[in-house]
Amino acid sequence: MTANTEHPSLLDLPPLSAEHFAAIEDKIASLLRTRCDIVTMQGEALLPLEACIRSAAPRGSTALNIVTGPYGETFGGWLRSCGAEVVTLNAPFSGAVGPDEVARALREHPETGLVSLVHAEAATGNTNPVAQIGAVVREHGALLMLDAVASVGAEPLLTDDWGVDLCVIGGQKALAGPAGVSAVSVSARAWERIAANDLAPRRSYLSLLDWKERWLDSGRTALPHAPAQLEMLALEQAVDRVLAEGLDASIDRHRAASAALRAGTRQLPGLAPYVVRDQDAAPAATTLRVPAEGVDARELVAAALKSEAGVPLQAAGGALAAEMLRVNHYGQAAGRTVVLDSLRALAAGLETLGVAGAGAARDQALEAASAAWDATAVA
Repeated sequence: MTANTEHPSLLDLPPLSAEHFAAIEDKIASLLRTRCDIVTMQGEALLPLEACIRSAAPRGSTALNIVTGPYGETFGGWLRSCGAEVVTLNAPFSGAVGPDEVARALREHPETGLVSLVHAEAATGNTNPVAQIGAVVREHGALLMLDAVASVGAEPLLTDDWGVDLCVIGGQKALAGPAGVSAVSVSARAWERIAANDLAPRRSYLSLLDWKERWLDSGRTALPHAPAQLEMLALEQAVDRVLAEGLDASIDRHRAASAALRAGTRQLPGLAPYVVRDQDAAPAATTLRVPAEGVDARELVAAALKSEAGVPLQAAGGALAAEMLRVNHYGQAAGRTVVLDSLRALAAGLETLGVAGAGAARDQALEAASAAWDATAVA
């Protein structure tokens, strides 16, 4: 068998130095608008998310877990396995949680020491008002852990100004980078709480304290282990591309994609945005409800993709699989052409499945989407 030599440079790179690794972390800090420590972990974002919970939720403590989608549900399981008492605040997947609800939950459970929240849930297409929630959590004195994997690069993320103590990002969505490396910013308050937790992971891949002692406290001069070099370089290029475009421009592009997709689908029979209010809709992905009788979301996605291969459509999973589909307009897919192609595909899929008026509504959908894109981009 002949070896594939199409990309030999990927195998012959010079070692990634500690200086270069630290420089990548500094770029991540600028993207998060933070002066706090950055810990870059060599795995998908579930790694630092679990590390944060196991480090900052001591046995016997109380945590408020805000659930607006499947990742919030995952956090609750981790918190319970740490021995924490979990207070769950559920919001409908078709909306967001409000700061007043968070404030009420904290008043009812004044012992709460940690609040876990997902900024934007790509799976359900909603986003939460982190700035207002952060102010409530900080006034209470609890730590705020934020999953910003689906929001970084797609919507404002002011980690320090919003009082986020643990902010986790990944590169695979709006940054259009690799999934195999992720990062978390850690505030001084968070380090104090983690250091006080005798059960915080040590000598473990989940250990934030190991990274602090072996990397941060030593001045970031010697890496504690061999870095995931290709993933780190890919993450750096993804961050560089966003910063070159301009973070505000990237955010505007994602906002325009969301507004256009929502406006267009409102013109198509049998479809409606799953997240009801525009202000609760995540800029990185739009979820759609298929309320028409006899239309299965999975069949619609299959028919749409047969018409327009390559558009970023997928059916939901679990209990919502038959009634929800998702358009992943993040990263390089957050563009006018992708949105319009997605709408054409959906119209064709509806027509294939026999939904009356779908073909005739296509042009109105495209016109509404283009108008919404222009209005949002100008704003």
